[in-house]
Amino acid sequence: MKTLVFVSLVGLFLHDTTAEMHSLRYFFTASSEVPNFPEFVAVGMVDDIQGGYYDSNTKRAEPKQDWMNRVTEDKADYWEWETERAVYYQQLFKVRLDTFKRRFNQTGGVHIVQWMYDCEWDDETGDVNGHEQYGYDGEDFLALDMKTWTWVAAQQQAVAIKQKWDNNKADLEYLKNYLTEECVDWLKKYVDYGRSSLMRTDLPTVSLLQKTPSSRVTCHATGFYPNRAMMFWRKDGEELHEDVDKGEILPNHDGSFQISADLQLPSDDWGKYDCVFQLSGVKEDIVTKLDKREIKTNYVNPMNPVIPIIAIIAIIAALVLLGLAVIGYKKYRGRKSTCETSSENSSELAEKLNPEPT
Repeated sequence: MKTLVFVSLVGLFLHDTTAEMHSLRYFFTASSEVPNFPEFVAVGMVDDIQGGYYDSNTKRAEPKQDWMNRVTEDKADYWEWETERAVYYQQLFKVRLDTFKRRFNQTGGVHIVQWMYDCEWDDETGDVNGHEQYGYDGEDFLALDMKTWTWVAAQQQAVAIKQKWDNNKADLEYLKNYLTEECVDWLKKYVDYGRSSLMRTDLPTVSLLQKTPSSRVTCHATGFYPNRAMMFWRKDGEELHEDVDKGEILPNHDGSFQISADLQLPSDDWGKYDCVFQLSGVKEDIVTKLDKREIKTNYVNPMNPVIPIIAIIAIIAALVLLGLAVIGYKKYRGRKSTCETSSENSSELAEKLNPEPT
């Protein structure tokens, strides 16, 4: 079964905003015969933070951030309205999924249609931008060119659909108005509602890690917020692209994020290398020099079985104390048994000397 991931072009739009750029993105996924997964899911993201959610099981749009409840200040029935829209898209995507399957001469089996649209707004320059695109079974399918306002087919099976949608001028005009105006208006409201959260910045703890002396050096940053961040290695001030493996931004249990980047061990002067962490909204980078003395590891050389003397003393002391405790306990039990026996014998003697009257 194909993994439920957004198509490759969608990934290009995540984590690329600056401190001044804001985005409102919607992701829709319709699927067939996927076990333990709703047939339709809709997710709304404000500055890459999930703001709302709907699926075909719950049949209800709901906020995912406390500040999204403020939207009812401007539109009291907002969540009912969002639910109605989601139900409409659910029905629409059921039809489009069947249409795409016919284009590929498919019937049953696991199939997935994904749709993403967004608008972006620079709160300093006022510039706006937008995107809209479709994916099918994990591959790019159709994308809207906002310069020519025509659809671009990524696969041969999408050509007929492209031609049909290009001829629908009314729909294209609606998309133009929505992506450049209506969507931006909503984005500005959401940013205002969640400003304290969306503009929050927490700096990370950055560490250099290494499993063994011959393995790659990992630069690891954790505890930062928001998730719009970058990490890379430099040599002599120039970003390295070879011998570097960049990891994805991952969530922590407390709502913060972490990221790492691995560097192949350099053969030349280590002092030429440093790790750079950049966080959206923070002007200064966090730069960590590659220094052997700063690398953390739990590696123990198998050829050097020497254990720190303190550890040896602690282990021996613990064993001695345990032995003494066992010996003491045995002596105590022995004395107790002797006392109990003596007590029983004394009782028997007393009964013989002072028999009860019959």
